[in-house]
Parts: sequence; structure tokens; C-alpha cells
Amino acid sequence: MTNEFILRLLVASIMGGIIGLERGYRAKEAGFRTHFLVALGSAIFMILSQYGFENLLVRSRELELNVRLDPSRIAAQVVSGIGFIGAGTIIFQKHVVRGLTTAAGLWVTSAIGMTCGAGLYSLAVASTVMVLICLETLNLIMQKFGTRNINITFSAQNADDVRSILDRMRNDGMTVDSYNMREANENGQPSYLVSVEVNVKRSRYEGHLLDIMEELNGVKIESIE
Repeated sequence: MTNEFILRLLVASIMGGIIGLERGYRAKEAGFRTHFLVALGSAIFMILSQYGFENLLVRSRELELNVRLDPSRIAAQVVSGIGFIGAGTIIFQKHVVRGLTTAAGLWVTSAIGMTCGAGLYSLAVASTVMVLICLETLNLIMQKFGTRNINITFSAQNADDVRSILDRMRNDGMTVDSYNMREANENGQPSYLVSVEVNVKRSRYEGHLLDIMEELNGVKIESIE
């Protein structure tokens, strides 16, 4: 029976690791190690929930004691407990919620680990394939049609350059959510430091923004986040 348990843990680790590799490749908050450990831990808890108290039941029968155990209780606590790990990957930053997909992926990875712990290998493999298809399909769709929020910080020598950049962004279909401009001094020359938050299509945001900035002399990009 021990060999069967080890096989369940191995399959759970592999399934979780595969999902973790995809998340790590996308540079998400939780990668290979996190998903590997979540799946492995969930499988261990599932096995413990099912078989960890057999000796107690055998002993209670020998002593003619009325002992009842619910094998689903530990598994149920794993479902709620994994939420604490998932919550740690969710970030609210600059009016945008990030990490929800990674948190949901950890939750599903935990379920896959529990499925392996129960010995339902076919279901675990099918679930892993479905998760990967979902993540990759979502990524392709988002790259083609999705938008993202970008925070750009740049400096310009005069207010007209700043106005020209903002107008060009709007004319090119970018949504300027907010901007903050303050006057600064660079080598004794007056200048403006501007922080702009824009919503732009993912497929064109980086190179297109750089092209806009390079069209005007005296404009220098400080950062793009």
C-alpha cells in the first residue's frame, strides 16, 4: 500500500509541476515550486484523511468502542485553507486587481492534488490538461484582443510636448485614465516630470509607446510599468 501512496504523491507532484511551469513561464506570482508543493501537500492530506486513522478504527473495534471518523473532514479543510495561499497572490495595484488567475490556478492545483491522493489518476490528468488549455487559450486571446494598464513616467522640456504626447495617445485609441505632472529642474533647465496611466491593447503597447515618445525631441522615458 505504501508504494501506491508514493505513486499518488508522485503523480500529484507532476501534475502540479506542469501547471507551475506554465505559470512560471508567464512570470506569474506563483511558479513551479509553489504549484508543486500545493499539489503534493493536498495529496498528502487526502491520503491522511482516507487512511491515516485506520489503526484507531481497528483498535476501537477490538475494544468495542463506538468511534466514528469522517474521512472528508481533513480534505474539506484543505479546500478552505488553500484560500490563504491564493489570497497572497492577489494584488490591488494602481486601480487594477492582479493575480486572480494565479490564485484560481492554485485552488485548482490543490483539487488536482487531492484527486491524485484519492487515486483518481485519469480525472487528475484530464483536469490538468483542461487547466493548461484554459490558461494558454486565455493568454492567446488576451494578447490579441485584451488590454492592459500601463504606467509611464517621462520627462519633457516644455508643457507643449506633454500635451502633444497625451493627444497622440488619445488619437491612437489609448485611454488616458489619469496623469500627474510636476515641474522639475534638470541641469538648471526647467522641465516637466509626468506620470501617466493609460489603457492600451496588449499586442501593440510597448513598441507603439516608444515610437510616440521618440517622435518628439527632448522627451525621455523614465520608466514603463
